[in-house]
Formats: sequence, structure tokens, C-alpha cells
Amino acid sequence: MRVLLVEDDLILGDGLREGLTDAGFNVEWLRDGRAALTALETDPYLELVVLDLGLPKLDGLAVLEAARARGDARPVLVLTARDAVEDRVTGLNLGADDYLIKPFALAELVARLHTIARRAQGRAGNALRWRELLVDPVSGSATLAGAPLGLTTMETRILLLLLRQHPRYVTRARLEALLYGWDEGVESNTLDVHLSHLRKKLGGGIENMRGLGWRLA
Repeated sequence: MRVLLVEDDLILGDGLREGLTDAGFNVEWLRDGRAALTALETDPYLELVVLDLGLPKLDGLAVLEAARARGDARPVLVLTARDAVEDRVTGLNLGADDYLIKPFALAELVARLHTIARRAQGRAGNALRWRELLVDPVSGSATLAGAPLGLTTMETRILLLLLRQHPRYVTRARLEALLYGWDEGVESNTLDVHLSHLRKKLGGGIENMRGLGWRLA
């Protein structure tokens, strides 16, 4: 999933970006509140937000309040060194979906992100199913009729996107925006190559409709 990380501490931010990337997330990292609010206003493909409160230019609570006032419903997990109950209550009342107090373990952050994403998508568990296919976004494992599929990291990410959108089509623009970061160049046929390899491993089942995109049948 595509995550907007808003953290002004360079060491912590770099560590979180690396850790979340290793956990399978596509991470965009910003360091101030105004830039974060602009990103939320202009990039509809950001799916989750990890938001520090003590930000320069615009406080994290102000970012959260402005985003919710605009009708932005994307899940937001707040990071803060403020452990007072009043601060947590204020954030939750402004629309935060979860709170994590610094210092924290990366594993807990990852688990909480999967939880709020699952809640937003209305799923009871982490695993996603389609026919005899089972994919666990936490472990990255994928099986078909009980047999491991041996997918690459990119194939797993594409498959998860198709599963989360099923039975809707996913456009090329949406797939590329969710799979690649702001600073990553995308070669014209890269996505098609990954989709072709994935279709072969699944034994078919991925439909392509001109003008609409791709979906699981």
C-alpha cells in the first residue's frame, strides 16, 4: 500500500521509510505539515498516512483537522511524543484512526497500519482470497490451491492491488501511481511485463479491458 510518512526528524524518518519499504509499503516521505497537506490535496493515490504531530510550518493536528474538514477519509496513524491523555483524545476527536507514542517498535507500527487498512476496507482478517488463491499482505506469502506461487515482490504488490479492488478494474494510471514513488521513473512496458509474468503464474485469470485496465476475473 502507498503510505505518506510525515516526520521531520531525519534519522527517524529515514529509518521508518526504510523499515516500511522492507515491510512491503510504498513510502513517500515529507518533513513539514504544509507539504503534507498539499500532497493530500493533490495526490489521490496515497492510501495511508503516518503523521507526526510536532511538525514545522503546520502542526500535525492542523493537518489532520484540515484534511478531515475537506472530507479526506484516508486512514491516519498519528505518531507523537506527547503522551498526555488530552492530546490523544484531541487527535482521535479530530479524526485520527490510531495513535502510537514514541518510542515504538517498527513491528507494532506495521501491524497497526495493516489493522487500520483492513478496517477501512471492511475486511475481518489480513488474508485476501480469490478462487483458490490466498495472499497474506503481512508476510507477503501467496499460495494457489495450497501451493506456493513464488512471486516476486512487484508481482505480489500488483496481485494485492488487484485483490483489494476486485471485482473492479484498475487503470494503468492507478497501478503505476500505487506501485511507483514520486521519484521513480516507469518504463513504458515495465508494468505489462510484470502483469504478463503474474498471469502465467496464476494460470490466467487476469482480464484486461482497453480503456478500463486490469482486474481479476
